[in-house]
Amino acid sequence: MADDVTLDADGLARPVVFPRRLPTPSRARLTRRATQIFRVANRNFAPLIWKTARHRSLPDDEFAAPLRHTFEELGGTFMKFGQLVGSAPSMFGDAVAQEFRSCLDTGAPVPIGKIRNVVEESLGGPMETTFAEFDEDPIGRASIAVVHRARLHDGREVAVKVLRPGIELQVATDLDLFEPLLDMAARHTGDANAGSLLQMFDGFRIQIGEELDLRNELRAMVNYRQLLHQVDLPLVMVPQPHPEFSGMKVLVMEFLDGVPVDDLERITEYGYDPVPVVDQLVKGFLMTAIRWGTFHGDVHAGNLLLMPDGRVGVIDWGIVGRLDRDSHFFFRRLCEAALGDDAAWKDIAELIIANYGQVIREGLKMTDEEIAIFVRATIEPVVTAPFGQVSLSAMVNAPMEQVATARGMELTDRSMRGLFRRIREQRKLRGMAESHGGINSDFDRGTFLLGKQLMYFERYGKMYLADKGIFSDREFFEKALAESPVLVAHSDRP
Repeated sequence: MADDVTLDADGLARPVVFPRRLPTPSRARLTRRATQIFRVANRNFAPLIWKTARHRSLPDDEFAAPLRHTFEELGGTFMKFGQLVGSAPSMFGDAVAQEFRSCLDTGAPVPIGKIRNVVEESLGGPMETTFAEFDEDPIGRASIAVVHRARLHDGREVAVKVLRPGIELQVATDLDLFEPLLDMAARHTGDANAGSLLQMFDGFRIQIGEELDLRNELRAMVNYRQLLHQVDLPLVMVPQPHPEFSGMKVLVMEFLDGVPVDDLERITEYGYDPVPVVDQLVKGFLMTAIRWGTFHGDVHAGNLLLMPDGRVGVIDWGIVGRLDRDSHFFFRRLCEAALGDDAAWKDIAELIIANYGQVIREGLKMTDEEIAIFVRATIEPVVTAPFGQVSLSAMVNAPMEQVATARGMELTDRSMRGLFRRIREQRKLRGMAESHGGINSDFDRGTFLLGKQLMYFERYGKMYLADKGIFSDREFFEKALAESPVLVAHSDRP
């Protein structure tokens, strides 16, 4: 375990993570990729641009199809970002999320010769010395890597995850060019969802560097398999990795036979009730965040496999969320508030104010006392209501709606003029934050990634647990809180 985790100042076990240092793309490469992006985007958006010029406004989800086609043609980083949209109907709406569902596992194929080269370079020898069989047809074609099914010489079936050749340089290039495309989508569609994409880009830029070294994923899998031995969640499992065959660009792990958690038709064929399985899955995710301040950072449906034997396999550990002391304390107090601890709401409001500082006072036009009331009124219904009544997107958007009201804006204005007003306000608030010492980036990043995963779980909860609240199993969560280290916020330290 010592090789796979590190202990922070609070004694919490954290998976070791070393983000990959990305190469610097040349000016010529940036120019070529920018030209390609412009050509692909222009072709896909041309009809929409014409309609915008004629009608000035468009239906809310009109931009989705051309943007999805653009992402799929450009591949790589764009497809990775499309996965977020396809898994977050609470933020983007059911129609938009459904449009992007194909981004979850439809990356471009990689010639088997190139896969062989990467695998053999990692193994330091011919593939045949390790694998008795290696299926040339991939079982998964994601944005960053492809996955092939194989069999070891001892008969064990494995999944072999291989980074796409040249993906590091492609990601580095795309990250420099990605935001202008989203800006273009916002300008030409006037849709608030394009603005939401812009807001999410900062967190996306940080997380993708961690995925480009598969040793990070291996260490996370080892760590979480060990953590599962400490809890009573028999229906949740993490595949066993094989470090002896793995490296920076190749990860060999136990093969799991299952279907995505949202594939209702195929799950019905299994003949068992999936509700208890999904219930344990949600509990397991929340418990790791409560007890250890870490969590799986990419729980879209394709990474949660319901299996014929009645368990759920959690795969793709390339992104692991790590809460800093303040965000961990914040989440624990949020759980305690949901379980009825009224005193926790004061801590929650104080922590939000402490970490976002002057920007939240100026942006919301509220006193600290009013902010505390606003925070509780916004969050409490979400953490106490059944999944069927929960709207995490409404909670996330509530501060912006309050800013809009304070500044006399119509947040529902879907015109380009309305969108530009919102973007200007967001940038103005960000500038204000920087002028007052900035926002706590660790707190911001940790809570953003955690919130994104909770939006995914909101969808699964509505599918399977509509009549249950997130924290309805009081005994389970009280036990998880009792077994966690006692934390206080930085501001409360002596």
